[in-house]
Amino acid sequence: MEPVPPDHPVTDVTLNDLPLRAEARIVGLTAKAEAGGQQLTERLAELGFLPGERVRVLARAIFGDPIAVRLGSGTFALRRFEAACIAVEIIGAPIGALA
Repeated sequence: MEPVPPDHPVTDVTLNDLPLRAEARIVGLTAKAEAGGQQLTERLAELGFLPGERVRVLARAIFGDPIAVRLGSGTFALRRFEAACIAVEIIGAPIGALA
């Protein structure tokens, strides 16, 4: 999987940064050598973490690792370094947030 393409919005937000219960759209996967590089991004893509897919962070463990993520009808547990490889664009306020 290539880094975030130039025609996508520039984002510094990753799935790891996403507030609890906020909805986001994946804009790309970024291979980070310290997190497993190309093999990790390929594994994430095989699981369905692809540009255009909607995701939501459902829960975080007490010390922040792992996080539970909803992708389509599936729920996945990701480590923070894995979630940090997934660039997202926030598209919805957290459920239950005050207006």
